[in-house]
Amino acid sequence: MAMLKSFFDAVTNTVTYLVWDPATRAAAIIDPVLDFDPNAGRLSTGSADAVLAAAAAENLRVDWILDTHAHADHLSGADYLRRLTGAKLGIGAQITKVQKAFVPLFGATSDAPGEQVFDVLLNEGDRLPLGHLEIGVLHTPGHTPACVTYLIDDMAFVGDTLFMPDYGTARADFPGGDAATLYRSIRKILALPPETRIFVGHDYLPQSRDTFVWETTVAEERARNVHVHDGVTEDDFVEMREARDKTLAAPRLILPSLQVNIRAGALPPAEADGQVYLKLPVNRLGAA
Repeated sequence: MAMLKSFFDAVTNTVTYLVWDPATRAAAIIDPVLDFDPNAGRLSTGSADAVLAAAAAENLRVDWILDTHAHADHLSGADYLRRLTGAKLGIGAQITKVQKAFVPLFGATSDAPGEQVFDVLLNEGDRLPLGHLEIGVLHTPGHTPACVTYLIDDMAFVGDTLFMPDYGTARADFPGGDAATLYRSIRKILALPPETRIFVGHDYLPQSRDTFVWETTVAEERARNVHVHDGVTEDDFVEMREARDKTLAAPRLILPSLQVNIRAGALPPAEADGQVYLKLPVNRLGAA
């Protein structure tokens, strides 16, 4: 049975997961965070370093760094961890669609990212070795075209597709997102055995709760998810999701996050003066 340790980043409400095979000490890190202070334009690695310290304390060998999708709310620590561990970096194969959508937003250049920035592009049904265990892959688009869910033993790491039952589901209004597709992906996840443990990519506090949590089950989601519990039809969900999305502001870190995350968490190359710059395109986000 796989072992698990979770790390909650209060700044971005992101949960990073360290999962390992206790027999071989082979480990995977899912959705790591690179710390970024937008006010100062300053990067730091405390969140990712905490995961590495935990892996070292357990005498683990990190074989995989996995992102569930190209995040729009935090910078990925994937490339930083890959360089320190030698692990392979994986993401859903449809990341190429996300790259094509967002590269022009930041100014297409000769060094624009291609699929080669990731080590492994993953499709539905792929299986990755994790010691004596396996990591299964479900393609669960809708939030973005590239979203995947990782299955390890009785655990499903769903990224932003689903949240805790009292919070609901992800937005579907990013380029390539689609509410009907999201509904079908969620029903795919909820078709897993009812005892399957679901680990969400973020937690936000609804008015009814004052403690952050990030683990639920298929049975709990089917019974209590406020957006997509059993009995909610696709038409009902699409109407709700599209209306709700129209009220949502762009994520605070969407512009710095996406230009880094479509590069697998690597920064853009330095300019002629040796300085790395993140771009803030003016009045272009809605046209992406």
